[in-house]
Amino acid sequence: MKFAIITERKNPPDRRVVFSPEKLAEAREQFEDASFVVEESDIRVFPDMAYTINGFDVQEDVTDADVMIGVKEVPLDALIPGKKYFFFSHTIKKQPYNRKLLKAILDKNIEMYDHEVITREDGARLIGFGRYAGLVGAYNGFRLLGQRDDLFELPKVESLADLDAVKEELDKINVPAIKICLSGSGKVARGAKEILDHLKIREVTDQEYLSQEFTEPVYCLIDVLEYNKRKDGQPGSRAEFYKDPSGYESDFMKYAKVTDYFIAGHFYGDGAPYLFTREDAKHPDFKINLVADISCDIDGPVASTIRPSTIAEPFYGYNPHTEKEDNYKNEGVIAVMAVDNLPCELPKDASEGFGELFLEHVIPAFFNGDKNGILERARMTQDGKLTPRYAYLQDYVDGRE
Repeated sequence: MKFAIITERKNPPDRRVVFSPEKLAEAREQFEDASFVVEESDIRVFPDMAYTINGFDVQEDVTDADVMIGVKEVPLDALIPGKKYFFFSHTIKKQPYNRKLLKAILDKNIEMYDHEVITREDGARLIGFGRYAGLVGAYNGFRLLGQRDDLFELPKVESLADLDAVKEELDKINVPAIKICLSGSGKVARGAKEILDHLKIREVTDQEYLSQEFTEPVYCLIDVLEYNKRKDGQPGSRAEFYKDPSGYESDFMKYAKVTDYFIAGHFYGDGAPYLFTREDAKHPDFKINLVADISCDIDGPVASTIRPSTIAEPFYGYNPHTEKEDNYKNEGVIAVMAVDNLPCELPKDASEGFGELFLEHVIPAFFNGDKNGILERARMTQDGKLTPRYAYLQDYVDGRE
């Protein structure tokens, strides 16, 4: 079987790649029945020569490969009929802007595997860029804090060589005695936590965080049952919440009353309560004045996130009284970082981490009969049709939703 590492064609350009040259060489050594070719690219974080040095053919035309492996959506006119593709399609939530993409995939009889649904049997994601989103998002939040309050200057992550360089910059700053709330329990939250721990910011319990004042910066890590509660006052359970959150309401306000900097690293499921609404943000007891929204759900669970920001212009302000964008340095305005493609700022580390997981979980499935069901669960389309697991997307494809 022949695999192709394809060039990224979506704008703005994305420098990430699924396999670094070294990791691709490992894949070749492990699977003698696999061959790999690399499509020419002048934007990839690893130059073409790095793949050539590792013994790979770097070609302009890779249409003879069986499996095309990319990161971001492939433009419609670049999709090759009859091939297998791996990339983030951003269609599983019926995103309107990619309906034509999924339709084209079906029309061209492409077998589509979405990175987002490469999971274990229990639904837990196996691969992704979540850790790097968390790392960069938390760093950017501190960069915003330094700029807004004239405390320190941190450079943009994209100007730094790698994660080690990012952490070296953090070593130069002093964080004031603020209270930081981090939501989530997955890879994103763990990436953000890595930044907080590197800064030697002390983690405290919920009870300490909610009831005490501190003379040093501290943070509290909260999960769904900390910031949500059952409407009937009975004890809740994570399993129940994930299955049907309709019986729950937000209990986030108790944190908002004592928090300076909120890092949103949670996964937000359909139907779950908003963490804080626009009305909540108007409350005189609402204290949050800086938000790093790594999850970046627009007009959703974090009311201050009214649009995504960009790597070029990562910060804006949300005025809770006017409910409109404002200067983030103005009094009473919530400073917001809501970049929706954070891992792009750390392409080398993100690519190396992604490739390690892809080699561990996905490539073997092509040669062991897919014994763990990895490919079966991730396969969205086959023979010009949606697979049964993704049949719920048919109305979306047909334009009826």
